[in-house]
Amino acid sequence: MNNYSKQREAILDVMKENLVHPTAEEIYQLVLEKEPQISKSTVYRNINILVELGEIKKLNMTAGPDRYDYLYKEHSHAICEKCGNIFDFYYDFNKDEISKELLKQIRNDMDINSITIYGICEDCKSNNKNREELKWKK
Repeated sequence: MNNYSKQREAILDVMKENLVHPTAEEIYQLVLEKEPQISKSTVYRNINILVELGEIKKLNMTAGPDRYDYLYKEHSHAICEKCGNIFDFYYDFNKDEISKELLKQIRNDMDINSITIYGICEDCKSNNKNREELKWKK
């Protein structure tokens, strides 16, 4: 196993152990604990290689740094627009039907490889509700 394969394997191990959609910096810090000699540029370069190989997925965030996901099973994502937390969910979308509908509506043939839904998570809803209740009590 060459050096680059060993480094990619260390990154994959970290991703398999941490299914919380870490940032590149978080991945680097976790790999550094296992491989103290590894450089940040090596980790970042290998993250990009793993994305290109389809081993991990880059989640483009509207706010904050991009996050990464280990593709252990096909799933979709729900992202909280307030706190940025990402939640996996499993639903069997008929991607062929969605592609046909997009082609019909916007005349573009789209490759549907993931579906991301945005909203407000329960924690953020609860926190906002609690703040509203405090305002009314004053």
